[in-house]
Amino acid sequence: MQQRQLGSNGPIVSALGLGCMGMSDFYPTGSDEKEAFATLHRALELGVTLLDTADMYGPHTNEQLVGKAIKGKRDSVFLATKFGIVRDPADPNARGVSSKPEYIRRSVEGSLQRLGVDTIDLYYQHRVDPLVPIEEVVGTMADLIKEGKIRYIGLSEASVATLERAHKVHPITALQTEYSLWSRDAEQGQLAACERLGIGFVAYSPLGRGFLTGAIQQLDDLAEDDFRRGNPRFQGENFAKNLELVSKVSDLAKQKGVAPSQLALAWVMAQGEHIVPIPGTKRRRYLEENVAAADITLSAPELAAIEAVFPFSVAAGARYTQIGMAHLNG
Repeated sequence: MQQRQLGSNGPIVSALGLGCMGMSDFYPTGSDEKEAFATLHRALELGVTLLDTADMYGPHTNEQLVGKAIKGKRDSVFLATKFGIVRDPADPNARGVSSKPEYIRRSVEGSLQRLGVDTIDLYYQHRVDPLVPIEEVVGTMADLIKEGKIRYIGLSEASVATLERAHKVHPITALQTEYSLWSRDAEQGQLAACERLGIGFVAYSPLGRGFLTGAIQQLDDLAEDDFRRGNPRFQGENFAKNLELVSKVSDLAKQKGVAPSQLALAWVMAQGEHIVPIPGTKRRRYLEENVAAADITLSAPELAAIEAVFPFSVAAGARYTQIGMAHLNG
């Protein structure tokens, strides 16, 4: 497995990480814990060191799963988790945000316990809290570093202005934001800001929530409890338009002799050496397919061909529902 550095002074991690969310939440229920364990262990065997989770996945159950899987393997893992999105047990679809210092401290203690570790390698603010100045948030997180509870600080879906303010308080190691062929908002400033400030960029959903794999051809391919059914890009005319785009990517992948998912991942990795994608999967065969994408090199003509069929902002529909969009680029 190739490696990349998260930021100019940050840690060395695998060039491609593993998003663990779907093992426990948001995608079809009835997750296979045995296969999830096998997938996590296989990832480590293949040299994937960056594992990404969050306290809100489940909520809490994904951290517990990852914690059990890495027991006895801690030295092989660069562990990332997040705080800041608050879920209502009475309403699984309700979302809030909190980054009050006392909430951050409660959250880190909970995550440490569920993960079964003494230190979290990379701790993210999951969404920016408009009611708490980012300087106060990062100051609290910097104290957690001094106390040995976390090693590095990350932000997720933060604006350039917020990132710059945060970085003045304490070095930010990584910004995690959705980035893929069909979610290229980060090209409007965040990617350049990360490169300028020496901050790593972690791309979540680099496969467009599975759409770019070509495996989703109709809405009925998704289970009734799959959260993507409520995503604007998976509905009505948007679905049909996006399916046409994926078909074009699949044609290019066939010409290259690779899977559509591999082409999509190789494209993300080709956008900058400071970018580390974290495709999520709960199955070993998809993990192995994704990992192989790290060895695919795209030539300038191939990148131009991809750009021609999938230009900036061509995907139909918003990334999230209206409520979800309100918490982005904070």
